[in-house]
Amino acid sequence: MPERSRAVLVTGASRGLGRAIALHAASAGFRVWAGIRDQAAASEMISTAQSSGFDLRPVTLDVTDRKSIQEACCEIAGTDGTLYGVVNNAGVTGRSFFEDYPEEHVRKVFEVNLFGPMNVIRCALPLLRANGGGRIVNIGSIGGRIGSNSVAPYAASKFALEGFSESLGIELRPFGIYVTAIAPGVIRTDIWDEESRILPGARNPRSPYYQYFWRMERQVERLVSSSTLTPADVARQVVHVLQTPRPRTRYVVGGRAALVVFLRKHLPDRVFESLYFGAIQRIMKRNLEADGNLPVRQER
Repeated sequence: MPERSRAVLVTGASRGLGRAIALHAASAGFRVWAGIRDQAAASEMISTAQSSGFDLRPVTLDVTDRKSIQEACCEIAGTDGTLYGVVNNAGVTGRSFFEDYPEEHVRKVFEVNLFGPMNVIRCALPLLRANGGGRIVNIGSIGGRIGSNSVAPYAASKFALEGFSESLGIELRPFGIYVTAIAPGVIRTDIWDEESRILPGARNPRSPYYQYFWRMERQVERLVSSSTLTPADVARQVVHVLQTPRPRTRYVVGGRAALVVFLRKHLPDRVFESLYFGAIQRIMKRNLEADGNLPVRQER
């Protein structure tokens, strides 16, 4: 089937990574339904697509609202009849050590990052089966392969998305529907510039994690600023999955991420954790003890 007749739904497409995926898929010849929550926010992307002759159509879609998902699927069905691909990109995060992480935000992370893709897929599956096969691409994270501090609920949601993707792929393969989880490394996008990514508990000087969090956050910011991975790199991988006859179940995007996953797989746990986390944890423990925020253990 030529790509120009293949409809693909991309969630969270109004900016950042989702915008790059939607435009790149459209440039590859797919008819892209760009799932957005705010029509005004997507106007520039739509203008870019139209001026380039891409077939990109906005559709209002909030992955936490089942009615919104149903209406989006009905609009696609009414126009195209079938659907070839679904790219679940919409996601949220929030940085704070877990004890300071509010339960309502934990639930929000899972609603968007896990239950959102599940609900979109459930609604889209009849259209994918009617197409005779297709692709489901779930955008995960290196945080869904290896845990890290200050993002425990986010990592939990992405680990769960990996397991869901693998299990779903086994169920759907007989229908010719391939399910792939893509795990990008750290990408420099505008989400890192939003103050809201740091949750209120992490800003509380009375928290026992306050000094620890902000010193670690400076390390994270240096990692982000030195990253060479771009949304376009991930978008190219997504289009590869949409186009290749037999895509793999998992892909990692980014040299750093691939190296870390390789080391996690082949090194003993204690060796990897000592290399990856050990040095900074030892430094932070000394700092916390010096600040009086951590009791010094008495050796016996």
